[in-house]
Amino acid sequence: MQPEFSFYDHTVQKKLSYVKVDLERDVSLLHKWQQQPYVIPYWKLDISFEAYKKHLRTFLADQHQTLYMGLIDGVPMSYWEAYWVKGDVVEKSYDPHPKDQGIHLLIGEESFIGKGYALPLLRAIVHFQFLSKGTEKVIAEPDIRNEKMIHVFEKCGFEKVKPIELPDKTGMLMYCHRETFERRWRDVFQTITTKRNI
Repeated sequence: MQPEFSFYDHTVQKKLSYVKVDLERDVSLLHKWQQQPYVIPYWKLDISFEAYKKHLRTFLADQHQTLYMGLIDGVPMSYWEAYWVKGDVVEKSYDPHPKDQGIHLLIGEESFIGKGYALPLLRAIVHFQFLSKGTEKVIAEPDIRNEKMIHVFEKCGFEKVKPIELPDKTGMLMYCHRETFERRWRDVFQTITTKRNI
């Protein structure tokens, strides 16, 4: 699998890589992750394999978002949806800038939970999103019940804005501004090697 982008993060001494999702290669693993008890309450995709494959095919065809598998030292362990706010349901929840981006994530492999990887992974992909010219804000809208994930977003540099009603959940709208992010992680990114394949 050729990464779209990768980082060697010296804070965890791991290579973090993000590979675009391929339907046939990844659908079985992603479907397995969606059946995990800790994923179901927030993603609500504990559906049949065929129904999930149809869902994933639809999401892959959606031009406003890009789906990634997140890998640590080459092991697939997380799923990411990086999206442009324009064209997403969340754009009705605030007044977005045309270049605002958003992020969804889940840690799929249970053995990687509770090991301190969520923050470095989130930090890496937000760094990647800020490589896009014109993007000054990345947003998130985690389920308002998901206090652990909200805490991770806050540690990354996101701030709570307001609860919002979305079709599938009540989310906590959160903003991460470029200036805040770069100031917080300046020392980290001075020692991170970045690779992006176009």
